[in-house]
Amino acid sequence: MGTDDYELDDNPARISRDAVWAWLSREAYWGRWRTRDDVDTQIENAWRVVGAYRAGTDELVGFARAASDGVGFAYLADVYVVDGHRGHGLGKRLVHTMIEDGPGSDFRWSLFTADAHGLYEQFGFAAPDATAMVRPPKKPPIG
Repeated sequence: MGTDDYELDDNPARISRDAVWAWLSREAYWGRWRTRDDVDTQIENAWRVVGAYRAGTDELVGFARAASDGVGFAYLADVYVVDGHRGHGLGKRLVHTMIEDGPGSDFRWSLFTADAHGLYEQFGFAAPDATAMVRPPKKPPIG
């Protein structure tokens, strides 16, 4: 499969919440403490979502979600590509579509990742400077 075998769409109504929940609850190393209702609420309240689909179908094979103030700041979360569809540039396309092709292209973006630094560095993400602070969650991550 090549890049033409996939299409990206930011229509929230097209996102299969079942598919997102199935992947996040079984495959993600992050946020495993969330319930199905939590994930549904995050999708419902997202500023923007982007889905990657097998071309000509509604089969969701990749996903990204963002929270934002809609003016100058956005947080990128839950970016994934389903195993078997990796290696076709979908991760790059998801991130590019979310941060470069959307209404937040001039925003300050943030994210957390334990293993995809190389991907995000291609889009200008870098370790925070002395002006950044983070309050860790009170709930310890599971998984």
